Amino acid sequence: MTLAGTSRPSAPRQLAAGVGNSNDQTRRHNLSTILTMLHHGGAQTRAQLTRRSGLNRSTIGALVTELADLGLAYETEPHDSGLVGRPSPIVHANEKVVAITVNPDVDAITIGVVGLGAELHKRIRFETASVPTVREAVNVVTAVVAGMQSELEAQFRVVGVGIAIPGLVNSNDGTVLLAPHLGWHDESVAGPMGDALGYPARAANDAGLATVAESLFGSGRGVSDLVYLNGSASGIGGGVLVGGSMLRGAEGFAGELGHTLVNSAGIRCHCGKVGCLETEVNLGRLLAVLGRDSLELDELDALLVPTDPAVTATPADQLTPDVRAEVDRQLDVLALAIGNFISVFNPESFVLGGFLGSLFAVNPERLRAAVKSVSFGTLGDSVRIDRAQLRSRLLTIGAAELAFAELLADPAGTSF
Repeated sequence: MTLAGTSRPSAPRQLAAGVGNSNDQTRRHNLSTILTMLHHGGAQTRAQLTRRSGLNRSTIGALVTELADLGLAYETEPHDSGLVGRPSPIVHANEKVVAITVNPDVDAITIGVVGLGAELHKRIRFETASVPTVREAVNVVTAVVAGMQSELEAQFRVVGVGIAIPGLVNSNDGTVLLAPHLGWHDESVAGPMGDALGYPARAANDAGLATVAESLFGSGRGVSDLVYLNGSASGIGGGVLVGGSMLRGAEGFAGELGHTLVNSAGIRCHCGKVGCLETEVNLGRLLAVLGRDSLELDELDALLVPTDPAVTATPADQLTPDVRAEVDRQLDVLALAIGNFISVFNPESFVLGGFLGSLFAVNPERLRAAVKSVSFGTLGDSVRIDRAQLRSRLLTIGAAELAFAELLADPAGTSF
């Protein structure tokens, strides 16, 4: 699934800052360009901003000063480079300008505080005894945020709330059309969440947000044609970049990759079909052989991919036979799906997040070899397969991008 609303956008959004224009009438555009460069690209000198934006030095100086006056950026003195002349100051996006993020799932609700520059200040996973309703999710998040309200007021400036939901979401109004694993259907989420917290809130599909985050800050950085697959307790979601833009579809719901047929004799999916990818490559089936009901991603990694430096065996060789058999089965099915996606999208790279990244880390060569063997012709030979670099931070960082979107688009015109 992708970041989308129910209406077809007039033009796809590029996942990058624009190029500046020195015309005074475009001051707000230029502020957006510079703040976006700092947010996505990290701290940079004024000289670097000048080269990368196409603006002149005096314009950059004025824009940086205005961003600093707005509390959105600050400068530090550079390290002594030994070069002759005055070194250029280093400009930073203000990491104390933050978004509150929310990711509800079937077994937990994760709340985060993320600053500009993808600075993760706090991440709290609140486990639930049962699948939460929308009202229960709002109540949990409200209580958690109330518990850190004094810290937020003393140290941060909150832009808004970004909500990453495993389902079909109308991102125009934050309504969940269908989140089957959560049991949410035609539920308003962004409105109640924003009202309860007192901040503007926006919601979108979790896999689409993760695609954006990994493309901007992770292993997908600089890749224009990419397929992202995320595995969680709620199933498998996907996002697709084509030429640097999100693939959305006629109604905005392109990327339902978890419901690709991979086994016609398989298990019936909640969608009504048999043998969907997310029923065959499934966290619940993996946890069953591990003898666990639920695990955080870091805990799953510790079980599947031990890091003891004294152990020389590969991660796969350290697994018990039943666990290894299930891991191998899921990797082989995942390879079949990836081979199909290669034929459809012809991407440069695949990025695997959530428990799919954990599976991949157990035996990456098995997956890569299987993908090549099932791909059409030589299409699979040059495709890179990587694990998401943001790991457990992925959905939190992605949800923050949703909350930061308005600020990045118009830094001077956004009140918070």
